[in-house]
Amino acid sequence: MTDHWFDDAAGPVVRPYAMTRGRTRSSAPEAQLDLIALVIADGPDPGPKDPDGSVAEDKLLADHALVPEHLDIVRLCRASTLSVAELAAELDLPVGVVRVLIGDLLEAGLVRVTRPVPPAELPDESILREVINGLRAL
Repeated sequence: MTDHWFDDAAGPVVRPYAMTRGRTRSSAPEAQLDLIALVIADGPDPGPKDPDGSVAEDKLLADHALVPEHLDIVRLCRASTLSVAELAAELDLPVGVVRVLIGDLLEAGLVRVTRPVPPAELPDESILREVINGLRAL
């Protein structure tokens, strides 16, 4: 008896390295993304279907040489702000691939990223306690 592959059992149709054109990093220096960095859609709204029936998103793909996964990221981030890890989970893609795709979107000006504050830049807990105690004393 031979096993036949059907749909999900066949695995992904496009390999991750094909989506990123073999890149493991984005060329944008600001695209060094933490897993908890938040991605916000920021650019022209693809809008509804055109009168001829084609989707305006197709034009966006052609203008920026993007793959469909780029549009999936923009759509998800337009609905709500998501972290890099959440996007990877939603798209069922490796985090490294999502980072490269987000870097492409950053270069195209279609998304922006807010990064978490590094722990070294956070105020010391003892200072915050002193401020709270000072406010209570007023």
